Amino acid sequence: MKPLDASLAPPGTAAASVAEWRGARCTARADLLAEEVPVALVFNGISHAVMLASPVELEDFALGFAFTEGLIDAPRELFGVEVQTVAQGIELRLDVSSACEWRLKERRRTLAGRTGCGLCGTDSLAQVRRALPAAPAVSVGSAALALAQRELWQHQALQQLTGATHAAAWCGLDGRVRMLREDIGRHNALDKLIGALLREGADTAAGFAVITSRASFEMVQKAAAAGIGALAAVSAPTTLAVRTADELNVALAGFVRGGDGVAYTFPERFGLAAPHGH
Repeated sequence: MKPLDASLAPPGTAAASVAEWRGARCTARADLLAEEVPVALVFNGISHAVMLASPVELEDFALGFAFTEGLIDAPRELFGVEVQTVAQGIELRLDVSSACEWRLKERRRTLAGRTGCGLCGTDSLAQVRRALPAAPAVSVGSAALALAQRELWQHQALQQLTGATHAAAWCGLDGRVRMLREDIGRHNALDKLIGALLREGADTAAGFAVITSRASFEMVQKAAAAGIGALAAVSAPTTLAVRTADELNVALAGFVRGGDGVAYTFPERFGLAAPHGH
């Protein structure tokens, strides 16, 4: 078998030689794997977190992560990002405002002496569930949701090549995908999308987000932090995700596949009448 030329592998993938079996027949062939790289986020020289991520669109990731985690209040607090390849992976060296640096130092100070934490960088429930303004009341028709779900697959280049990545897409109210980001991590994909939206100065009241994963609490909170008022997931949400969506005015749908779906909050904003059976 002729191996894949590694130089021809698209960004975010790596060439590999594999043995595939179908029933009793085994065949050697070339394949593409999704890259999984440790990515350290370093703010003004302060190491904050290490994430396993796809090494693409990392500037978007840096901005989106810093914003959705509440480390910066606005994109203007991030002055620049240096992407540095090191022996163990990649460092994202963020040049941030003094206010952001102070927030980081305060978090590190409250964590001093602890042996571990459930959520990295947090030491209290108040830090987990942030006080956020209500998201705009975005309405999305069921036809737009169906179109968004169909277009979602067409735009997932990494997933089509590797079968190993998640995606988060930004769609207009007509359901057309305007922007999409992919990553091996579902949270990372959403952070990348939000970073790209912030960089563009997009009007988040003029569309909605679609994700290829379940809708966790963190996904809902990140969406609300970015002013995204409607979130549609291919899989189910969790109880805390639904409660948070209700509190933050996010219209949340799950199991959005084909023309079907389930509204967990604000069904009227998905153009649904009172459900049958109630």
